[in-house]
Amino acid sequence: MANLKEIRNRITSVQSTRQITSAMKMVSAAKLKKAQDAIIRMRPYASKLKEILENLSASLESNEGIYAQQREIKSVLIVAITSNRGLCGGFNANVLKQVNKLIREEYKGKTITILSVGKKAEDFYRKTDYHIKGTTLPKQLGKLYDNLTFQEVAPVAQAIMEAFVNKQFDKVVLVYNQFKNAATQVLTTEQFLPVLPPNTKSKSNNDYIFEPDKKEIVQDLIPKSLKTQFYKAILDSNAAEHGARMTAMHKATDNASDLINELKLHYNKARQAAITGEILEIVAGAEALN
Repeated sequence: MANLKEIRNRITSVQSTRQITSAMKMVSAAKLKKAQDAIIRMRPYASKLKEILENLSASLESNEGIYAQQREIKSVLIVAITSNRGLCGGFNANVLKQVNKLIREEYKGKTITILSVGKKAEDFYRKTDYHIKGTTLPKQLGKLYDNLTFQEVAPVAQAIMEAFVNKQFDKVVLVYNQFKNAATQVLTTEQFLPVLPPNTKSKSNNDYIFEPDKKEIVQDLIPKSLKTQFYKAILDSNAAEHGARMTAMHKATDNASDLINELKLHYNKARQAAITGEILEIVAGAEALN
Protein backbone atom coordinates (compact mmCIF):
# COMPACT_ATOMS: atom_id res chain seq x y z
CA MET A 1 0.00 0.00 0.00
CA ALA A 2 2.91 2.32 0.65
CA ASN A 3 3.94 1.77 -2.95
CA LEU A 4 0.45 2.78 -4.12
CA LYS A 5 0.60 5.96 -2.06
CA GLU A 6 3.97 6.91 -3.57
CA ILE A 7 2.64 6.42 -7.10
CA ARG A 8 -0.48 8.49 -6.30
CA ASN A 9 1.67 11.33 -4.98
CA ARG A 10 3.87 11.14 -8.06
CA ILE A 11 0.84 11.30 -10.37
CA THR A 12 -0.49 14.36 -8.50
CA SER A 13 2.91 16.06 -8.72
CA VAL A 14 3.26 15.46 -12.47
CA GLN A 15 -0.31 16.66 -13.08
CA SER A 16 0.53 19.94 -11.30
CA THR A 17 3.66 20.30 -13.45
CA ARG A 18 1.61 19.66 -16.59
CA GLN A 19 -0.83 22.43 -15.64
CA ILE A 20 2.08 24.87 -15.24
CA THR A 21 3.74 23.94 -18.56
CA SER A 22 0.40 24.07 -20.37
CA ALA A 23 -0.31 27.55 -18.97
CA MET A 24 3.19 28.77 -19.93
CA LYS A 25 2.69 27.41 -23.44
CA MET A 26 -0.58 29.35 -23.84
CA VAL A 27 0.97 32.56 -22.48
CA SER A 28 3.94 32.26 -24.88
CA ALA A 29 1.59 31.56 -27.80
CA ALA A 30 -0.34 34.75 -27.03
CA LYS A 31 2.85 36.83 -26.75
CA LEU A 32 4.32 35.21 -29.87
CA LYS A 33 1.53 36.54 -32.08
CA LYS A 34 2.27 40.15 -31.13
CA ALA A 35 6.08 39.70 -31.34
CA GLN A 36 5.81 37.89 -34.68
CA ASP A 37 3.66 40.64 -36.21
CA ALA A 38 6.18 43.27 -35.02
CA ILE A 39 9.23 41.61 -36.61
CA ILE A 40 7.42 40.72 -39.85
CA ARG A 41 6.38 44.37 -40.29
CA MET A 42 9.88 45.60 -39.47
CA ARG A 43 11.94 43.30 -41.74
CA PRO A 44 11.17 44.79 -45.21
CA TYR A 45 11.83 48.33 -43.96
CA ALA A 46 15.02 47.36 -42.12
CA SER A 47 16.30 45.31 -45.07
CA LYS A 48 15.81 48.14 -47.58
CA LEU A 49 17.30 50.70 -45.22
CA LYS A 50 20.35 48.49 -44.69
CA GLU A 51 20.77 48.10 -48.46
CA ILE A 52 20.70 51.90 -48.92
CA LEU A 53 23.12 52.30 -46.00
CA GLU A 54 25.65 49.89 -47.52
CA ASN A 55 25.51 51.61 -50.92
CA LEU A 56 25.79 55.04 -49.35
CA SER A 57 28.76 54.01 -47.20
CA ALA A 58 30.59 52.64 -50.23
CA SER A 59 30.34 56.02 -51.98
CA LEU A 60 31.58 58.13 -49.07
CA GLU A 61 35.01 59.59 -48.56
CA SER A 62 37.01 58.18 -45.64
CA ASN A 63 36.43 61.31 -43.55
CA GLU A 64 32.67 61.24 -44.18
CA GLY A 65 31.92 57.61 -43.42
CA ILE A 66 32.73 57.57 -39.71
CA TYR A 67 30.65 54.42 -39.26
CA ALA A 68 32.31 52.63 -42.17
CA GLN A 69 35.97 53.13 -41.16
CA GLN A 70 37.90 49.90 -41.47
CA ARG A 71 40.55 49.81 -38.74
CA GLU A 72 42.98 47.23 -37.48
CA ILE A 73 40.95 45.07 -35.13
CA LYS A 74 42.37 45.29 -31.62
CA SER A 75 39.23 45.74 -29.52
CA VAL A 76 35.90 44.01 -30.22
CA LEU A 77 32.48 44.57 -28.69
CA ILE A 78 30.18 41.53 -28.81
CA VAL A 79 26.51 42.25 -28.15
CA ALA A 80 24.95 39.04 -26.78
CA ILE A 81 21.15 39.20 -27.07
CA THR A 82 19.39 36.67 -24.83
CA SER A 83 16.18 36.57 -22.80
CA ASN A 84 15.42 37.52 -19.21
CA ARG A 85 13.93 34.12 -18.37
CA GLY A 86 14.71 30.48 -19.02
CA LEU A 87 12.52 27.46 -19.80
CA CYS A 88 12.93 28.02 -23.55
CA GLY A 89 15.09 25.07 -24.57
CA GLY A 90 18.53 25.87 -25.95
CA PHE A 91 17.61 29.45 -26.87
CA ASN A 92 20.01 31.18 -24.46
CA ALA A 93 22.64 28.43 -24.36
CA ASN A 94 23.13 28.63 -28.15
CA VAL A 95 23.87 32.37 -28.01
CA LEU A 96 26.33 31.96 -25.13
CA LYS A 97 28.10 29.07 -26.89
CA GLN A 98 28.45 31.14 -30.07
CA VAL A 99 29.86 34.12 -28.14
CA ASN A 100 32.40 31.86 -26.40
CA LYS A 101 33.34 30.35 -29.76
CA LEU A 102 33.99 33.81 -31.23
CA ILE A 103 36.18 34.64 -28.22
CA ARG A 104 38.20 31.41 -28.51
CA GLU A 105 38.59 31.29 -32.27
CA GLU A 106 37.80 34.30 -34.46
CA TYR A 107 38.86 37.02 -32.00
CA LYS A 108 41.54 35.14 -30.11
CA GLY A 109 44.14 37.55 -28.74
CA LYS A 110 41.88 40.61 -29.13
CA THR A 111 40.50 42.75 -26.32
CA ILE A 112 36.92 41.53 -25.91
CA THR A 113 34.04 43.35 -24.23
CA ILE A 114 30.56 41.82 -24.00
CA LEU A 115 27.42 43.94 -23.85
CA SER A 116 24.60 41.76 -22.51
CA VAL A 117 21.01 42.35 -23.59
CA GLY A 118 18.94 40.11 -21.32
CA LYS A 119 19.49 38.82 -17.79
CA LYS A 120 20.70 35.38 -18.87
CA ALA A 121 23.76 36.75 -20.69
CA GLU A 122 24.32 39.35 -17.97
CA ASP A 123 24.34 36.69 -15.24
CA PHE A 124 26.63 34.45 -17.27
CA TYR A 125 29.31 37.10 -17.96
CA ARG A 126 28.96 39.22 -14.81
CA LYS A 127 31.98 37.68 -13.06
CA THR A 128 34.16 37.27 -16.17
CA ASP A 129 36.86 39.55 -17.58
CA TYR A 130 34.59 40.38 -20.53
CA HIS A 131 31.96 42.19 -18.46
CA ILE A 132 31.67 45.95 -19.12
CA LYS A 133 33.87 47.97 -16.78
CA GLY A 134 34.57 51.67 -16.75
CA THR A 135 32.82 52.60 -20.01
CA THR A 136 29.89 54.80 -20.97
CA LEU A 137 27.98 51.83 -22.39
CA PRO A 138 24.59 51.19 -20.75
CA LYS A 139 24.05 48.29 -18.35
CA GLN A 140 21.12 46.17 -17.15
CA LEU A 141 19.56 46.08 -20.61
CA GLY A 142 17.12 43.32 -19.67
CA LYS A 143 14.64 46.10 -18.87
CA LEU A 144 14.35 46.82 -22.62
CA TYR A 145 11.96 43.86 -22.88
CA ASP A 146 9.55 45.52 -20.43
CA ASN A 147 8.72 48.15 -23.04
CA LEU A 148 10.25 47.07 -26.34
CA THR A 149 9.98 50.14 -28.56
CA PHE A 150 12.32 51.94 -30.94
CA GLN A 151 12.47 54.93 -28.56
CA GLU A 152 13.80 52.70 -25.76
CA VAL A 153 16.34 50.83 -27.92
CA ALA A 154 17.70 53.79 -29.94
CA PRO A 155 19.77 55.33 -27.06
CA VAL A 156 21.56 51.98 -26.57
CA ALA A 157 22.46 51.81 -30.26
CA GLN A 158 23.58 55.47 -30.11
CA ALA A 159 25.93 54.71 -27.21
CA ILE A 160 27.47 51.81 -29.14
CA MET A 161 27.92 53.98 -32.24
CA GLU A 162 29.60 56.73 -30.22
CA ALA A 163 31.96 54.20 -28.62
CA PHE A 164 32.96 53.02 -32.12
CA VAL A 165 33.49 56.55 -33.41
CA ASN A 166 35.64 57.35 -30.35
CA LYS A 167 37.76 54.29 -31.23
CA GLN A 168 36.91 52.50 -28.02
CA PHE A 169 36.07 49.49 -30.24
CA ASP A 170 37.28 48.63 -33.72
CA LYS A 171 34.45 46.20 -34.45
CA VAL A 172 30.96 45.55 -33.09
CA VAL A 173 29.21 42.20 -33.58
CA LEU A 174 25.64 41.15 -32.75
CA VAL A 175 24.88 37.56 -31.71
CA TYR A 176 21.19 36.66 -31.48
CA ASN A 177 18.50 34.17 -32.49
CA GLN A 178 16.69 35.18 -35.66
CA PHE A 179 12.99 34.31 -35.79
CA LYS A 180 12.06 31.97 -38.65
CA ASN A 181 8.87 30.37 -37.35
CA ALA A 182 7.41 29.24 -34.03
CA ALA A 183 9.51 26.06 -34.01
CA THR A 184 12.73 27.33 -35.62
CA GLN A 185 15.25 29.95 -34.54
CA VAL A 186 18.35 30.70 -36.61
CA LEU A 187 21.46 31.56 -34.61
CA THR A 188 22.88 34.69 -36.27
CA THR A 189 26.23 36.47 -35.99
CA GLU A 190 25.97 39.88 -37.65
CA GLN A 191 28.53 42.65 -38.02
CA PHE A 192 27.04 45.91 -36.75
CA LEU A 193 30.05 48.23 -37.11
CA PRO A 194 31.91 49.14 -39.22
CA VAL A 195 29.24 49.15 -41.92
CA LEU A 196 30.12 46.62 -44.59
CA PRO A 197 30.28 47.77 -48.24
CA PRO A 198 27.68 46.26 -50.59
CA ASN A 199 28.41 43.00 -52.35
CA THR A 200 29.33 43.89 -55.92
CA LYS A 201 27.79 40.63 -57.16
CA SER A 202 24.49 41.39 -55.46
CA LYS A 203 21.57 42.61 -57.54
CA SER A 204 20.75 45.12 -54.82
CA ASN A 205 23.82 47.21 -55.64
CA ASN A 206 21.85 50.11 -57.13
CA ASP A 207 22.86 53.62 -58.10
CA TYR A 208 20.96 56.11 -55.90
CA ILE A 209 20.26 59.80 -56.47
CA PHE A 210 20.55 61.68 -53.18
CA GLU A 211 18.24 64.57 -52.36
CA PRO A 212 18.78 67.19 -50.98
CA ASP A 213 22.48 66.23 -50.76
CA LYS A 214 24.72 63.44 -49.55
CA LYS A 215 26.00 65.29 -46.48
CA GLU A 216 22.53 65.72 -44.98
CA ILE A 217 21.72 62.08 -45.66
CA VAL A 218 24.96 60.97 -43.98
CA GLN A 219 24.06 62.92 -40.85
CA ASP A 220 20.50 61.60 -40.68
CA LEU A 221 20.06 58.32 -42.56
CA ILE A 222 23.10 56.32 -41.44
CA PRO A 223 22.53 56.71 -37.67
CA LYS A 224 18.82 55.98 -38.12
CA SER A 225 19.58 52.90 -40.22
CA LEU A 226 22.01 51.53 -37.62
CA LYS A 227 19.50 52.08 -34.82
CA THR A 228 16.85 50.30 -36.89
CA GLN A 229 19.21 47.39 -37.51
CA PHE A 230 19.88 47.07 -33.77
CA TYR A 231 16.16 47.32 -32.97
CA LYS A 232 15.35 44.63 -35.54
CA ALA A 233 17.88 42.24 -33.94
CA ILE A 234 16.20 42.63 -30.53
CA LEU A 235 12.74 42.21 -32.07
CA ASP A 236 13.97 39.05 -33.80
CA SER A 237 15.32 37.70 -30.52
CA ASN A 238 12.11 38.57 -28.67
CA ALA A 239 9.92 36.72 -31.17
CA ALA A 240 12.32 33.78 -31.27
CA GLU A 241 12.26 33.56 -27.46
CA HIS A 242 8.48 33.21 -27.32
CA GLY A 243 8.55 30.65 -30.13
CA ALA A 244 11.25 28.64 -28.37
CA ARG A 245 9.42 28.74 -25.04
CA MET A 246 6.12 27.76 -26.61
CA THR A 247 7.77 24.79 -28.33
CA ALA A 248 9.65 23.74 -25.18
CA MET A 249 6.53 23.96 -23.00
CA HIS A 250 4.49 22.05 -25.62
CA LYS A 251 7.02 19.21 -25.52
CA ALA A 252 7.13 19.34 -21.70
CA THR A 253 3.32 19.09 -21.55
CA ASP A 254 3.34 16.08 -23.90
CA ASN A 255 6.09 14.41 -21.87
CA ALA A 256 4.11 15.01 -18.65
CA SER A 257 1.01 13.44 -20.22
CA ASP A 258 3.02 10.39 -21.30
CA LEU A 259 4.52 10.08 -17.83
CA ILE A 260 1.07 10.34 -16.18
CA ASN A 261 -0.27 7.56 -18.41
CA GLU A 262 2.72 5.39 -17.56
CA LEU A 263 2.33 6.04 -13.81
CA LYS A 264 -1.40 5.27 -13.95
CA LEU A 265 -0.57 1.96 -15.61
CA HIS A 266 1.91 1.15 -12.84
CA TYR A 267 -0.65 2.24 -10.25
CA ASN A 268 -3.36 -0.01 -11.70
CA LYS A 269 -0.97 -2.95 -11.86
CA ALA A 270 0.13 -2.40 -8.27
CA ARG A 271 -3.49 -2.01 -7.11
CA GLN A 272 -4.51 -5.18 -8.93
CA ALA A 273 -1.58 -7.05 -7.38
CA ALA A 274 -2.62 -5.83 -3.91
CA ILE A 275 -6.23 -6.94 -4.48
CA THR A 276 -5.08 -10.34 -5.77
CA GLY A 277 -2.83 -10.73 -2.71
CA GLU A 278 -5.74 -9.95 -0.35
CA ILE A 279 -8.00 -12.49 -2.13
CA LEU A 280 -5.31 -15.14 -1.88
CA GLU A 281 -4.92 -14.43 1.84
CA ILE A 282 -8.73 -14.74 2.38
CA VAL A 283 -8.89 -18.01 0.40
CA ALA A 284 -5.89 -19.41 2.27
CA GLY A 285 -7.48 -18.48 5.62
CA ALA A 286 -10.77 -20.15 4.65
CA GLU A 287 -8.96 -23.28 3.57
CA ALA A 288 -7.06 -23.36 6.87
CA LEU A 289 -10.34 -23.18 8.82
CA ASN A 290 -11.82 -26.06 6.82
